Amino acid sequence: MNGGFLPYAKPCLEADDRAAVDEVLRSGWLTTGPKVGLFEQELAKRLEVPEAVACASGTAALHLAYLAAGIGLGDRVVIPAVTFSATAAAALLTGAGVIFADCDPANGLMRPEDLTAAVERAGSPVPQALAVVHLNGQAADMPAIAALADDLGMTVFEDACHAIGGAYSDGTNEYPVGSCGHADFACFSFHAAKTLAMGEGGAVTTRKATAAAAMRRLRHHGIERDPEAMANPNAADEPWFYEVQELGLNYRTSDIHCALGLSQLAKLERLVAARQALSNTYDRALAPLAPHVLPIARRPQTRPAWHLYSVLIDFAGLGRPRGDVMQALAERGIGTQVHYIPLHLQPLYRESSGPLSLPGAEAYYARQLSLPLFLDLTNEDVERIAAALKEVLSL
Repeated sequence: MNGGFLPYAKPCLEADDRAAVDEVLRSGWLTTGPKVGLFEQELAKRLEVPEAVACASGTAALHLAYLAAGIGLGDRVVIPAVTFSATAAAALLTGAGVIFADCDPANGLMRPEDLTAAVERAGSPVPQALAVVHLNGQAADMPAIAALADDLGMTVFEDACHAIGGAYSDGTNEYPVGSCGHADFACFSFHAAKTLAMGEGGAVTTRKATAAAAMRRLRHHGIERDPEAMANPNAADEPWFYEVQELGLNYRTSDIHCALGLSQLAKLERLVAARQALSNTYDRALAPLAPHVLPIARRPQTRPAWHLYSVLIDFAGLGRPRGDVMQALAERGIGTQVHYIPLHLQPLYRESSGPLSLPGAEAYYARQLSLPLFLDLTNEDVERIAAALKEVLSL
């Protein structure tokens, strides 16, 4: 792709992906058909978890998981400040409040001590739940965080929207992200920019069959079609009959999206490996720019599935505003992005939580920049990006 504009993200869509979608289009069964259930089965198998519930987006996945866990009015959820708004917004949609936690300034991940500090700041009673974010595709320290949350009686959610195909270890066993080895629920996004791209889509994994059944009702208007679960004693003799048993939503995904998801899932290991190889090339190409430009710190005992290639740049020390650097790179055909503005600095959350200082999150944000990472990227493109950074930063 040498010479053309390099966006920060781009989906990998190949002939098999187009054929999978075309098959569904020819079938005439565009939604609520067999591909949805098949995608759920294959995703659960791949992630080594009993239940996977497909839905419309990562935001829908978070909202469904919170609802299935009973999170609601008067509850509070601890969430790291460095994440996309959906992690917190989905909690607010249940009526719950949000307690923001700090993070490691070197990689944006919440640490056990950040959870402890947030719980202490929240006061009594202890917040009911915790959403751990696997930022950039690198897993947080789930064994340690889950042990602390368990002692506090907190429900644990993983926002794994960046991390499909990754894994972490407890020192003895390796756990695929989404296997719920140290969480009650794990939530995924299959947005077009993600490693597994369905255009739009999401999923929740869990080991709780009852919660999975609840999420399947909630994603379809709260409708129950199983006669054994209905109040109507004649339901078994009335095949058209259904009951609306709770207030639900239209969070369904379609057979079109799931056909694409199945095709992408079949080559997930290759997609993840290619992103890892490109990240390794970046690490080597950017090494001469240290300490002014550094890759985010790698956490031990993880096998990342890089969604983003994030670097930390000393914009202040170099006297170069980040906006100027991004514009200069764009003029050289290189797209970049910032992930993310800490949520405690956003007007919506600042109004509800008041002034709050989270120095780790703020330090991470002040230096973060996402460089292009997608499968069409070549090693020569990475060298071009590194050279452009060196020139723009006058290093």
